[in-house]
Amino acid sequence: MSGKAVIATTSLAGCFGCHMSLLDIDERILDLIELVEFDKSPITDIKEFSRECDVGLIEGGCCNHENVNVLRDFRKHCKALVVVGECALMGGLPALRNNIPVKECLEEAYLTGPTVADCNPEKIIPNDEEIPMILDRVYPCHEVVDIDYFIPGCPPRADLIWEVLTALLTGKEIQLPYEVFKYD
Repeated sequence: MSGKAVIATTSLAGCFGCHMSLLDIDERILDLIELVEFDKSPITDIKEFSRECDVGLIEGGCCNHENVNVLRDFRKHCKALVVVGECALMGGLPALRNNIPVKECLEEAYLTGPTVADCNPEKIIPNDEEIPMILDRVYPCHEVVDIDYFIPGCPPRADLIWEVLTALLTGKEIQLPYEVFKYD
């Protein structure tokens, strides 16, 4: 890439741990700033794309329609999409609800759960057009759009994110050792 690359990041259905891992590159963040400019990202608090981006980093899977729309918007505005972490790769912890019907999840969350008895005496399940509609299950990103690169881990080690990102930005081959895929 000639000049500084433009990067965008987002967090979908996840815990923000992958963004924290990115920030854990510590002083190398200064080296990263020499290579990139951030566009849409919670790191910069830029809410909308202002230009085409070279790389989009996606954390989290898709559990509602808003997540799907954000992911599709990233695919449209980013030359390369990189999913970061297990939630983006496979649905992660949010996907534990995949074997439970949405109706049961909502009833547990708003009607029958042990922590909601006194909080919702009217027994109302929120249903407002401002609240994103929950999907039938949590989808990993590659089931919604084409993904170019995958960084595994929960969260991925900061060094792994650094290595993959700098290889991608400098045109080097990305090295993902077997150990980052093997979980015992």
